[in-house]
Amino acid sequence: MSEGTKNIVVGLMMLAGFMVYGFVLIYLRDFAPGKEKWIADYAVGKHFESRLAHVHGNLFALINVAIGLVLARFPLPKATGRSISWLGIAGLLMPLGILSEVFFSVPPLLVLAGGVAMVVCMAWLAVAVRRNIAAQGA
Repeated sequence: MSEGTKNIVVGLMMLAGFMVYGFVLIYLRDFAPGKEKWIADYAVGKHFESRLAHVHGNLFALINVAIGLVLARFPLPKATGRSISWLGIAGLLMPLGILSEVFFSVPPLLVLAGGVAMVVCMAWLAVAVRRNIAAQGA
């Protein structure tokens, strides 16, 4: 599986997973027993972090699809494409880390690692694509 394809598949799978998680959040807010407590605590603590995980999970999943499409479009050096691809996938540690904090009280190391990985991935991809375009004489 090529690097671009890997990012598209992982991105779409994560998007589906975080969409399902969104339905869980809707259930907790609108239908679950004790929904009044959930609504009262909606903007603080674990409730807020749960929504952050949902939003960032969907965003980073879509970013991975975009990374995959860019990697498929621009012929980058194999090592560069592989590194960028894995950094994009590692970026998904951010929303997974937020969920780990909420459910298992794990320290936010995964959140930081995922955030840094995604920023480095995007910057490196931008530079690599620009160099590729320049090499083609455009």
